[in-house]
Amino acid sequence: MSDHATTDEEAVRGLIEAWAEAVRRKDVEAILQHHAADLVMFDVPPPFQIRGLADYRKSWELFFSWSADPVPYEIHSLSITSGADVAFAVATMGCAEPGPDNEHKPLDFRLTIGLRKIEGEWVVTHEHHSIPAVD
Repeated sequence: MSDHATTDEEAVRGLIEAWAEAVRRKDVEAILQHHAADLVMFDVPPPFQIRGLADYRKSWELFFSWSADPVPYEIHSLSITSGADVAFAVATMGCAEPGPDNEHKPLDFRLTIGLRKIEGEWVVTHEHHSIPAVD
């Protein structure tokens, strides 16, 4: 792997780790950083598809109204592939919903992020959260 690819992968990893930390802090402005204005996201709860930062912001407001407090939001595994101007990351993650007696009910989910390098900066253009189908 070239030094350039390593640097890009480290930059993408840092961006994703900072994003997850912002979720734990409920810092919506930091969550929105490094996301394209025309972002497309597929999430676990409806709607089927989210387009743009205004709707992306609303999805986090919904998540925070549902989530346990403090917000558990952990990266379990993260794999990044980057090229000169396009990268993607796949991760397994964990969050939790409030349960009885303020106990957290764990929820594991999958995350795929697509990024483009625009003017030398990595920008998230696609985000996909999913959970396994249940029989």
